Amino acid sequence: MTAQQQVFDTDVAVVGAGITGLTAAHHLARQGFGVVVAEADTRAGGAIGTTRAGGFLIEHGPNSLLDTNPSLHQLFGELGLAEHMVYASYQARNRYIVRDNRLHALPMSPPALIRSRLLSRRGKLRLLAEPLVRRAPADAEETLAEFVERRLGREFLDYAIDAFVAGVYAGVPHRLSVRDAFPKLHRLEERYGGVFKGAILGRRERRRSGQQAKQSARMFSFREGLQTLVDALAAERGAALRLGHRLTRLERHGSGYRLEFATAGGRQDLSARVVLMAIPAHGYPQVQSELDLDQARQSLARIEAPPVSMVFLGYRQQPAGHALDGFGFLIPTCEHRRILGTLFSSSLFPDRAPAGGAALTTFVGGMRQPELAGQSDEDLLALVRHDLADLLQITAPPDEVVIRRWQRAIPQYQIGHRALMAALEQTEARHPGLFLHGNFRGGISVGDCIEQSGHIAARLGAHLRPT
Repeated sequence: MTAQQQVFDTDVAVVGAGITGLTAAHHLARQGFGVVVAEADTRAGGAIGTTRAGGFLIEHGPNSLLDTNPSLHQLFGELGLAEHMVYASYQARNRYIVRDNRLHALPMSPPALIRSRLLSRRGKLRLLAEPLVRRAPADAEETLAEFVERRLGREFLDYAIDAFVAGVYAGVPHRLSVRDAFPKLHRLEERYGGVFKGAILGRRERRRSGQQAKQSARMFSFREGLQTLVDALAAERGAALRLGHRLTRLERHGSGYRLEFATAGGRQDLSARVVLMAIPAHGYPQVQSELDLDQARQSLARIEAPPVSMVFLGYRQQPAGHALDGFGFLIPTCEHRRILGTLFSSSLFPDRAPAGGAALTTFVGGMRQPELAGQSDEDLLALVRHDLADLLQITAPPDEVVIRRWQRAIPQYQIGHRALMAALEQTEARHPGLFLHGNFRGGISVGDCIEQSGHIAARLGAHLRPT
């Protein structure tokens, strides 16, 4: 039987029903391809998960998206979710950073920066010198810490960037690659010669493309949380979703691939013209294969993903203390605290807490203090309440407590990440029709994964339709 005559169970097998796999499956199904999505867990969504308890809405993973790209609205329109979107409240513009055990509002304009006590006078003057700093050599490989200290000064690194990195990556700036972890920041210097100059000139290009800068984009979610997006993608009829299917073996099968899955009912086989692997980096060693995947496995094994624990505290009545008038706060390493930061969840979006109540979501661990994420529930609750009492003056006991542990939370795009991704490209080149993707490639945020999924689907479509 020729390759053209060979019959497959499906056109595309997507392994992994996180946001990357589900969104790619949506795009491929709309192109007219047969798609099967297999997920080892008994639920879809990966890190995204929303529950309700005691009148509170709890996000166990990501809490929101940024309205940065028109493609998001196109996706939500296709899923019928546009009317379910909710934008963050106006007061969510207030973001706080801890310095000297006090919350300081992050300045969002030059006048606010002048008035702010977050940076010293010397630190503010150092920012003014940024346009005079020479750009780095084109082949320079810098950490985010090296880049920021060189261009913006040590104080800005310590009291702004360090805290920001804890909130985004649960990471530390002296380990992350500026080129890979924050490519848009790196491109400002590479293309325009400086951060401030690039921010001004780049604004014009974003207007033409319809995109928004992340720092100015509106934040949004859905009335019933981000689970709404997962449920809509999982319910689509264009792609078959098979839960409780753990991939155990991947082999060549004529011009395509054969996949073996372990299920509660025993082994299940599936043949497909192409395969999209959309599982976490740490999942690859569990897949047996005679294919030459060693280079990809070794590269993925070098990507660190630290543990993070989420501690949700719900109060039926607004507790005495801070007004909770904002997005939340982040804590720099030099403040020597045991939490990374806290979201004022009930101030961000409506109906996150009962009327008159409050909800706080705190994160512990990360690359900064990974050992703390593994503490017992009692110890986690105690250390969170201790730091919140110091920083927010909230001492009342919570009415609802939810703790969610992520053993491998967020991939760290460290120095050398580009070489690791090049190894994945070489593996894909050796095995046409095999695609390796996830939040370890192309961005870690939900928005990044959604955007990348569109590109992935286009690549798979081009492979399936070579003409």
